[in-house]
Amino acid sequence: MNKKKISIGVIGIGRIGKIHLRNLFNHFKSIKIEAISDTNEKLEKLCKTYNIGKFYKSYQDLIKDKSIDAVLICSPTSFHSKQIIFAAKHKKDIFCEKPVDLSLEKTIEVLNIINKNKVKFMIGFNRRFDPDFIKVKKMVDEGKIGKVQTIKITSRDPNPPSIDYIKNSGGLFIDMTIHDFDMACNIANSEVNEVFTSVNTINKKIKKAGDIDTALTTLKFENNIICSIDNSRKSVYGYDQRIEIFGSKGMCGIDKKNNTNTFLINDKKIKKSFPKDFFITRYKDAYINEMKEFVDCLINNNKPSVGIEDAVNSIRIAIAAKLSYKKNKKVELKTLY
Repeated sequence: MNKKKISIGVIGIGRIGKIHLRNLFNHFKSIKIEAISDTNEKLEKLCKTYNIGKFYKSYQDLIKDKSIDAVLICSPTSFHSKQIIFAAKHKKDIFCEKPVDLSLEKTIEVLNIINKNKVKFMIGFNRRFDPDFIKVKKMVDEGKIGKVQTIKITSRDPNPPSIDYIKNSGGLFIDMTIHDFDMACNIANSEVNEVFTSVNTINKKIKKAGDIDTALTTLKFENNIICSIDNSRKSVYGYDQRIEIFGSKGMCGIDKKNNTNTFLINDKKIKKSFPKDFFITRYKDAYINEMKEFVDCLINNNKPSVGIEDAVNSIRIAIAAKLSYKKNKKVELKTLY
């Protein structure tokens, strides 16, 4: 794109859509928010707040708007794949919140359509852009802890989402753990071979809805790294996000978030800096940083670092995890489509 100012449309103005809308308006003067779209017409009032000229009730009408260069898709999961496909066929560059779809087959179809239409695509794995995560990833890549042997991830929410949300979001692994799968793959820098999960359901309403709220997942990577992921939908002491990476020369990781929480322990030193309420506050900077990358890619014609291939990889692992607990056995990734 050669335009000085990139024109963006935002589809879906719910909780996440409002975060991105606010960040675009406050932090990125190089772009113009051309239009927003939502089925709730009451949200048209946000056009005045953010100096937006157009409101569309239909996402199709927003995408067809020839003045728009790129779209942010922040709608419910069930709409993602159809909106991505429609946008790609109209040659719009795309940022989409995770996941692309609840189905692996559909996600692969989306990958093929994106590649065929040669549009930019970025998936919203915002934790990759968290300042603390960037620090520990750098420690690992620079060999500060030697050869990585194990990864431990803790991800616990303070309260479960609504039952209606649970029924439509794909369940714990596709909605929640998918972020942890992506983080683990990014740290391990390898493909997952095997997945095994052990689960429990404490909340009777969640169990009745056909989902789980507590899980331990083990990933085995091609490079022999082992990762364990501990998930809970109900952590009475608050939002708990931690990661520990153990290597041949030491360990590093991220503690629960207060201010900054990275730590490094090896044979020479112990270095540690000392919970946010929920993901909106915990990952406030990450949301800004991921949008910075997307905007930079639009301006400089670069490929996003987190793309459709990562979306396919994470949904494949999530589906394997789901199969594992249902069949009570390990699942090899190569057995999935």
